[in-house]
Parts: sequence; C-alpha cells; structure tokens
Amino acid sequence: MAQDWSRYWRSPHRPLEAMYAHFERHVYHRHSHETYSFGVTETGAQSFTCRGSAHTSAAGMVMAFNPEDPHDGHATDALGFTYRMVHIGPDLLSDALTDATGRRRGLPLFTAPVVDDPALARALRELHAALLSRHATALRRDELLAATVAAIVRRAATAPLRPPGPLGPSARIARQVRQVLHDRPADDLTADDLARATGASRYAVYRAFRAEYGLPPSDYQRQLRLRTARTLIADGTPISEAAAATGFADQSHLTRWFTRYFGLTPGTYRAAITPG
Repeated sequence: MAQDWSRYWRSPHRPLEAMYAHFERHVYHRHSHETYSFGVTETGAQSFTCRGSAHTSAAGMVMAFNPEDPHDGHATDALGFTYRMVHIGPDLLSDALTDATGRRRGLPLFTAPVVDDPALARALRELHAALLSRHATALRRDELLAATVAAIVRRAATAPLRPPGPLGPSARIARQVRQVLHDRPADDLTADDLARATGASRYAVYRAFRAEYGLPPSDYQRQLRLRTARTLIADGTPISEAAAATGFADQSHLTRWFTRYFGLTPGTYRAAITPG
C-alpha cells in the first residue's frame, strides 16, 4: 500500500517555506507559485511538465522554478519519490543577492527546470535541513540561505529577468483578464464576464490567457482562491471559514483542491505552522 507523507515549515516573518515529502500516489494539479521554488530529489524520480516540455528529476537532481512557472508532477514509477523543496519570495531572494555596497542584482531567470549539479544538491539539502530543524539558529539559517541562493544563481541561472516590452493584443487581453480575476477572486465569473471585460470573444480570452500564463482562467482563479485560503489559515482563520471566504462550496471542497495543489491538507498545513 502506498505511503505518502509530507512535512511543512513556514517562516512566520518572511516569504520562506520548506516542504519535505514522499509521494507514490499523489498527483499535483497544474499550478504555479508566487515564489522561486528550488528542490532536490532524494530518492526515486518525479516527472512533470513545465513550459511546454516534459522533464524528469531523478535522485540527486535539482529543480528550479521561476515565480508563476506552471507545472504539475507525479511519481515516475510505482516506487515513488522523496524530495525537498524550498520556496523563496522574490524580494527575499533579491535581498540575499544584495552586495556589500547595497547594490541589488536583477532577479534571475532559470530556463532549465532540472539541473544535474551535485554541489547545488548538497547546498539545498543543507539549507532545507536547517529550515526544518528545531536546533538550527536563525543566524545559521540566514547564512545558509544567502550561500545557497548565491550558488544557485551562479551555477544555474541563465540571465536576469528582463523588463517587459510593449504588449501585443493577445498579451493585453490576458493582462486584463488577470486583473479581473485578482479583483474578483471569489466571484462566480463566467466566460461571458471575461469577454465583456476585455471586449474580446470568449475563445480569444481563453487562448490569450493560456498562452500568456500557461493555465486556463478557471485554474488561475482557483489558484488565487487557494493562495488566499492558505494565508487565512496561516493567520488563524478556521478552515471552514477560509473555504467560505474564498469561494469554495465547503471545507471538503477546499481540502480536495488544497491537497492537489500543495501536497498536504489544510489541517496538516495549519498544524505544521502552528507553534507548539
């Protein structure tokens, strides 16, 4: 019988989270993170799609996702996989890259979702272990974070993120839709609502949004709801109230999708971030 398990840690003060998990049956729904996400596969292998291509991360390999990189994930075979993942907010990553003169570099871009680099794998394991350890000091965690971020950018980043250029018609439609979804995340929006907001057809809206963000508008809206629910739960809101506030039918509905996106239930997440 499959034995899936997960552990989670979340900084109470900074956009920094860590997950340690083993999955045999769990399948991640296609999703993205607001953060940079770096992981190392410890045992087995996991397969996923990202940026239109299929990838496999075997034991010892490093994964690197930019903010809002849509991806899914599942075990490559019946033996499952064990992995460590660290999520770092863009501002925190930028802080870690600030030099002695206070000059910040541009945010990095990672074009290869899987990197075979034993040195990076060791650095990520050490950082991850410190984040999950009750015995690691705050100073030690900060030192490891700075060293690991510098190593990842030096060894795996391909270029700084470039400022966005002029938007074409399709990108403008997608950005308008995104704004509507952010303004009304809990509303029961229809394709006609999005079409009216942009002045485009329903089909043009769907095609433009998927091309720009890698997700259908409905998946993106659900993701926004889940992110808000997670924040509410972290702030102490009861799970049933978080479900109602974010547009889910009930607590079980939230729990199903929360697990598919984040790899753990809302209750497990709440327990992991609650001191005691």
